Amino acid sequence: MPKVVILRYGHRTIRDKRVSTHTALVARAFGADGLYFDTIDKELKTNIERVVERFGGPFFVKMGDSWNDMIERWRSEGGEIIHLTMYGLPLPEVIEEIKQSSKKKLVVVGSEKVPGKIYQISDYNVAVTNQPHSEIAALCIFLDRIFDGRAVEGSIQFKGAKLKIIPSARGKHVKECSI
Repeated sequence: MPKVVILRYGHRTIRDKRVSTHTALVARAFGADGLYFDTIDKELKTNIERVVERFGGPFFVKMGDSWNDMIERWRSEGGEIIHLTMYGLPLPEVIEEIKQSSKKKLVVVGSEKVPGKIYQISDYNVAVTNQPHSEIAALCIFLDRIFDGRAVEGSIQFKGAKLKIIPSARGKHVKECSI
């Protein structure tokens, strides 16, 4: 599978911390290589990097470039743009075509109102459902489908982890890993 990176468009530092954090957690846990934010939020970046340090990676967080510059750079490097939106084509209709492509993928998830230009310049506008819903849910389902359920079945490996959760029917079991 080629590289998959998420672009969180329009992160609002005060309002979106929790949702943007959850977007990053889902992206990492479900197999994305990293996440771009078009806004700088040092606290958010530090929190995500702490998770990667404790539970492993690789997973990067980069902030501050405009969404337009990131998309243009991604495309100039041969990548494709996938915009998750409830207005797009149904995921089941396009997922196989997306998976067949060997191009690296930049998956755009919005926060504030997404500019019309993103709809026009994306290679795919993809809907997990055509009803109002959470961008976190859409990202989770999209990544699960593109990576054939590897996160759910537990086959994604996270290198350099200091902690590993041990599945358990009851209670919380965490193992410290020696690096």
